[in-house]
Amino acid sequence: MKKTEEIVIQALKSAARNAQMKHDVQQSTELYPLLWKAANRYVTGEERKDAIPIAREFIAKDYQISLEFIGENTTDLMECRKAKDEYLQLIEGMGALAIRQTVSLDLSHIGLSVNTELAYKHLIELAKKAYQFRITLMISMEESSKTSDILDIYKKIANQYSNVGITLQVHLYRTEKDLQQLIQYPGKIRLVKGAFQEPIDVAQKRSEALNERYLHYVEQLINANHPISIATHDEVLIQEMEQRQYFNHPNVEIEMLYGIQPDLICQLKEKGYRCKIYLTYGTDWYLYLCHRLAEYPENLYLAVADIINPSTLTRSENY
Repeated sequence: MKKTEEIVIQALKSAARNAQMKHDVQQSTELYPLLWKAANRYVTGEERKDAIPIAREFIAKDYQISLEFIGENTTDLMECRKAKDEYLQLIEGMGALAIRQTVSLDLSHIGLSVNTELAYKHLIELAKKAYQFRITLMISMEESSKTSDILDIYKKIANQYSNVGITLQVHLYRTEKDLQQLIQYPGKIRLVKGAFQEPIDVAQKRSEALNERYLHYVEQLINANHPISIATHDEVLIQEMEQRQYFNHPNVEIEMLYGIQPDLICQLKEKGYRCKIYLTYGTDWYLYLCHRLAEYPENLYLAVADIINPSTLTRSENY
């Protein structure tokens, strides 16, 4: 990776965790609508009513979908309850339309940043409602400082509700041990490389070695006949996994983010593989946008184009 690219990536990751910068953007009558034009490539809209029709369009095209109400690091008790209630309404709305798919969430959005008991209480409520409508609830992974709490909560709920899954970040060194434990639980495991900026003694940098680690974990899960979501846009990794025939396994799905490489996932679906689109909605999109730009710095060019000419945006018709 070029040194300039590395500097840009680190700057974007730092910006993603800058609470003051996030607050300034959200409160600014100039910056918010401007940057929203860039975020709108990756976010279906600001409200649930924006996301559901797009989800149905993808389902009609034989994609699986995962829906998330964006938010994280919520420290106000009432806001945590509001987020939980929004998720309940999302699940009920999907259930009423017989959308038996996946809902994803950050535990810090529904209480983890207040205390673990609140997050667990809210998650139980959501898991019960999701189970009622045959919907999968996927817990996303956050910064490494939260990993232990997130996994502890997941383990408490996993044997009660098999419809709850967990995300693991391959770049964390601890994931090798975590995977051995979590493979004993029934919930689906989503594997991501990891987008958060972490200390060098905690996480491995993007490299061929990280790719090998990713392949190793996928193979472990396949050999254990465990449900897995392969969440990556890395074409080199995808080609290797296709050659190894990982995608032919009935418990394997390929998951990609809305607005990222639509041609690639479309090609994979046309080959008969199970493909899932990760859809988000909400006004708390700041961190999500920063991560999308950090993952591939050339997306900054697209951000500029989207701000100047929003008609360039990718939509479901491109899939």
